[in-house]
Amino acid sequence: MANPESRAFNRDPITGAKGSHPVGVGLGGAGGAALGAFVGALGGPIGMLIGGGIGAVAGAVAGKGVAERIDPTMEEEYWRTHYVARPYYDARYDYDADYGPAYAYGTDARVRYRDRHWDDDLRAELRHHWEKAKGKSRLAWEQAEDAVHDAWDRSDRTYRAYDATDRYYESAFDRAPYRDAAATFDDYRPAYRYGVQARTHYGDRDWDEALERDLGHGWERVKGDSRLGWENAKAATRDAWHTAERAIPGDFDRDGR
Repeated sequence: MANPESRAFNRDPITGAKGSHPVGVGLGGAGGAALGAFVGALGGPIGMLIGGGIGAVAGAVAGKGVAERIDPTMEEEYWRTHYVARPYYDARYDYDADYGPAYAYGTDARVRYRDRHWDDDLRAELRHHWEKAKGKSRLAWEQAEDAVHDAWDRSDRTYRAYDATDRYYESAFDRAPYRDAAATFDDYRPAYRYGVQARTHYGDRDWDEALERDLGHGWERVKGDSRLGWENAKAATRDAWHTAERAIPGDFDRDGR
């Protein structure tokens, strides 16, 4: 079972400090591939932004500010269900005690080392700190590395997708039919990101009243400093959802990476 104190204090998976935001308590590679594919398939303004050399993390990684807009509950739910399908899964280990800390470690590392690439030097550094970061996980580094890498890849693609999403919608924000005249783009930004993230998570669902209700329950967790209530945010969330849906119809996770 997961350490109750770690959950309550949201401890940093590397340092153990209280108050960190390990967004990747389940931000693995399948969703990451979907986000990367979403950006590439859009073409047009978003595709050109990515293709135009924004960079490995697209300049969008403003420290943990980006991380705070990713809903850890949604991602944990996804990986708690799907981690057993990953090629490195070993039935001797479970999610709470073993794989969850590895996903959290990889995603937090991507936030920390946002100017680095996944290479032998970084792997050696992460390996060195794993014993401290793993908590009660029974995974040795050799067993945890693939899950850590999954989370790293997902985060990298998430940053790119969020940056492209921000630029795409900001350019047309003044013309958005659902815009509240008293609200700014910063109020709507989390809603657009939420829609993209939700589409990668619920790739087998249609936008309907049930999904709208489910996402509404999560809005307070991901809205950050947005002044919008769900009734005002849901149109922008739906807009981003359908943009992602048009970009990649069908199963987002068919290749598992």
